[in-house]
Amino acid sequence: MWRYLIPVGLLAALLAFFFVGLGRDKETLPSPLIGKPAPQFSLPSVGGSSPTVSTSDFAGRPYVLNVWATWCVGCRQEHEALLEIASRGEVPIVGLNWKDDMQLALQWLQQLGNPYVATAFDEEGRVAIDWGVYGAPETFLVDASGKVIHKHVAPMTVEIWEREFLPLLKVRE
Repeated sequence: MWRYLIPVGLLAALLAFFFVGLGRDKETLPSPLIGKPAPQFSLPSVGGSSPTVSTSDFAGRPYVLNVWATWCVGCRQEHEALLEIASRGEVPIVGLNWKDDMQLALQWLQQLGNPYVATAFDEEGRVAIDWGVYGAPETFLVDASGKVIHKHVAPMTVEIWEREFLPLLKVRE
């Protein structure tokens, strides 16, 4: 009898583990950066007026960092929402083009519209590693003091922007 109870008990524990894991909100994963200073970077610009994009360009004001790539299906899904959010002018959106081709990224922005005040080109993905990125799209909100205050994993929508990001911006004003 005991030889059957052990496998049944292990199966029950495994099912409980899966149930808890699958029940978590997949779009708001915790980030070790929340409440900590945003990682600093200076990278080549994707077709900007300046040859580089640096976090110091946004010092003293809140900004959004959106990690995207031309090969990313979710990035294509969120692009219209980013254009809408950018048109409101509530906070600058900085793009981090991740492990991509510079010419393809430039074409993307020219053809689909550019929601970013600046786009940094992270060809090797080292800056994305500093930010804890493991997939695109990911979006971070950084406050005026330079601390990461929110992370969203998945395509951005206007609804998510209004529900998760705007309240945090208004609290910090």
